Amino acid sequence: MESERPDLGAMVMRLGRRLIAMEEPILARHDVTMWGYVVLNALRGSRTVRTQAALAQSIGADKTRLIPTLDDLQKRGLIERETDPADRRVRLLRLTEKGVQKQRAIQREIRTAENDLLASIDDREAFVRALRDLG
Repeated sequence: MESERPDLGAMVMRLGRRLIAMEEPILARHDVTMWGYVVLNALRGSRTVRTQAALAQSIGADKTRLIPTLDDLQKRGLIERETDPADRRVRLLRLTEKGVQKQRAIQREIRTAENDLLASIDDREAFVRALRDLG
């Protein structure tokens, strides 16, 4: 009966916690925080250089709280920040080649773990498509 199932929010939250628990050891092996990985993904998906403010907005982070993450990624050579020639107050961000390689390596491991998690689902493509459509 439909009323017997948990609400979607409850189910999604349980799945989210399970996915985070699955990803945390992978990120730890690569010495990247969850926010660091979010930044690497956002910059990898960007065709153009992003400003710190635009990046913060796109990932739902407070731009002032994002600074330590960006500092760490830059110190480790995963991203570059440069002054915007059009506005010296603005910093432009981009992944370095090392950052691209790091993001790809992490994503490969996460996708392998996701495939293991999804092994019991008959129509994985439909499940992933539904998540994408609802997101």
